[in-house]
Amino acid sequence: MPKLIIANLSQKVYNLCSQIPKGRVSTYKLIAIALSGSASYARTIGKILSKCECESKLNSLDSLCERVHCYRVINSNFSLGGFTPNGGKSNGKEIKRKKLASERVFFDKQDYLLRNLRKKVIFNDFHE
Repeated sequence: MPKLIIANLSQKVYNLCSQIPKGRVSTYKLIAIALSGSASYARTIGKILSKCECESKLNSLDSLCERVHCYRVINSNFSLGGFTPNGGKSNGKEIKRKKLASERVFFDKQDYLLRNLRKKVIFNDFHE
């Protein structure tokens, strides 16, 4: 795939992620459907977001990825999923959990979104 197409796709993914409001999460699958009409691009969405560079210091949870909100994307089975800020040089999963907890989105000990939150916090009202 040419670099221009990849860059354009990345920008579209970042735009969709930036629409996820505080206190809500979405899934790689829902973003893929919003982008292409097909869930088959969910892995591509994950790859793009794994390369998202957080522009701020990791020890400042208040400013972590504030523009793109890539930490607000979880797996479609409601599990926390991964998070690799700044090239994976830190415990990204724990940072993701703490950041989402600060927005009142909680996960159980097995890293699954709490059942009572699932209908309330899943966001899929994307626009281009």
